Amino acid sequence: MADDAPRPQAVALAGSGPETEAGPETEAGPADPAAWRPSNRLLARAALLTAVLTAAGAVFGLVRDQLLAHTFGAGTDTDAFLVAWTVPEFAATLLIEDAMALILVPAFSGALARRALGQDTDPVRALVRATLPKAVLGMGVAAGLTVLAAPWLVPVLAPGLPQQALAVDCTRLTATCVLTFTLAGYCSAALRAHGRFLPPAAINVAYNAGIITAVVLLGARWGVRAAAFGVAAGGALMVLVQGPSLWRQLWGKASGRTASSGRTTGARAGGLVVALLAPVIVFAVTRQSQVLVERFLAAPLPAGAISHLNYAQKVAQLPMVLSLMMSTVTFPVVARAMAAGDTGTARRRAEHDLLLAGVIVLGGAATVIAAAPQIVELLFQRGAFDHADTAATAAVMRVYALGLLGHTLVSALVRCYFSASAPLWYPAVVMTGGVTVTAAAGLVLVGPWGAAGIAAGNALGITLSAALLLLGVRRQSIPLDTARLVRGLGRLTAAAAVATAAGWSCAAGPPLLAAPLALVAVTAVFLAAARLLRAPVVPSLIRSLTRTVRTAARRPAHAPSEPPEPTPVDRDVPLHRRHHR
Repeated sequence: MADDAPRPQAVALAGSGPETEAGPETEAGPADPAAWRPSNRLLARAALLTAVLTAAGAVFGLVRDQLLAHTFGAGTDTDAFLVAWTVPEFAATLLIEDAMALILVPAFSGALARRALGQDTDPVRALVRATLPKAVLGMGVAAGLTVLAAPWLVPVLAPGLPQQALAVDCTRLTATCVLTFTLAGYCSAALRAHGRFLPPAAINVAYNAGIITAVVLLGARWGVRAAAFGVAAGGALMVLVQGPSLWRQLWGKASGRTASSGRTTGARAGGLVVALLAPVIVFAVTRQSQVLVERFLAAPLPAGAISHLNYAQKVAQLPMVLSLMMSTVTFPVVARAMAAGDTGTARRRAEHDLLLAGVIVLGGAATVIAAAPQIVELLFQRGAFDHADTAATAAVMRVYALGLLGHTLVSALVRCYFSASAPLWYPAVVMTGGVTVTAAAGLVLVGPWGAAGIAAGNALGITLSAALLLLGVRRQSIPLDTARLVRGLGRLTAAAAVATAAGWSCAAGPPLLAAPLALVAVTAVFLAAARLLRAPVVPSLIRSLTRTVRTAARRPAHAPSEPPEPTPVDRDVPLHRRHHR
């Protein structure tokens, strides 16, 4: 449709005021259509939406783990299932959380930036046609080979495991996730690059719902094989909750541009993706190898050791998952800024997100360390999961928590390294060194400390990796102010140490009372100590919280609430400009 004066307009959600910041416009259009900066309001809204759905997925995950603990306990059958669960855990890191996102979010962001320049062919559709069929074919073959190789794979993953045959059966069921997670990860990366965060954030709800349903309906007859079947069903549900939204983004809108004549563009984009594959895959595989190392070292330990490590890790990592919500939302923003050459925006955004993630994960780690026995008893101690299992899991969980800041920094920093769509090998080399330290330390410490020694090796290796990535990011990727970040994180860590002591002293009595009391004590003391130490980010968080409380207190109880904004939930953050012609 033609217009008398073509003027690009930002796609805003609703409300007054501009929702994006851009360079000056001329009569011919924007100075740089690819250089856009979504407002903090939009990013905060998307982060809140993602956090809510991720929290819902985490709750479903806790229900899943409680159901597994109650139904199957922490014995040899559960150990067999958890060895089989290594396949989807490994696949999730490689195909959803790390590799696929680190490769495809920058690739789609670059394609969207080129689309904003008004090319005749659609580079986004060309990218899909150049990459999706190959990914499906390759991972489909990999899934089939995993099914066939299960009898040889299980002894490698867990030598000496008592229930080898059961683990093989479960592995053959969970191997289907290699294909379904590929599709789910592809959809998630593409949708996030388009600024659509609702379906990707819902995948963990769908995945855990599949496992829970299978255990409830089939657990009595199939045993832990029901949980393995639920993993396979959950993988398929992850694709189903995202597929329709991605179809609408790619093919459901009328467009004058086509991908059929953009083979050169698609081939160029596909070639870039292939160039990125090796370093990103090495990084993701090496990082996930920590789980393989842990289960390999734990297999000869008394029955239940692998289960204790699993339950401890699942709970301890919840603060890390929540802390990365903003980084997940802003990764496409950083990637698009780098694609447009706007390193200033990328730097400011990345520094803020790293410090904010540090605040959240350190507060959570302090709570986990202070109240680990009460948290585990509250969540798991029922049915086949007894007091001894609680004590063993809590001891491991406290050690795991020492490495939470390292895990968070690695996950956030690696987005900086790969946001520019450049094949950097430094993160993979660092991660390889970190896993080597994890294995060596675990091998030394597993003798005197058992499962807790394995967790200590994990914490040591990941912390070393985080330190090396932080030191190298300025030279290798976005020019972050490393000294400022180190000072800020150091002050936050000191505040967390004080808060841990306060929470520990309050974590007494019945778990239902002690765990929330420890959380309140840790939060209050952490914020107060961080304020006194002049740690970054915390003062602005306190001011925001104070303003919210005052606004809520001033509003009359009978006052009508503001009408909801008439924006579809699936259009939460506009990451592109539309040109009305």
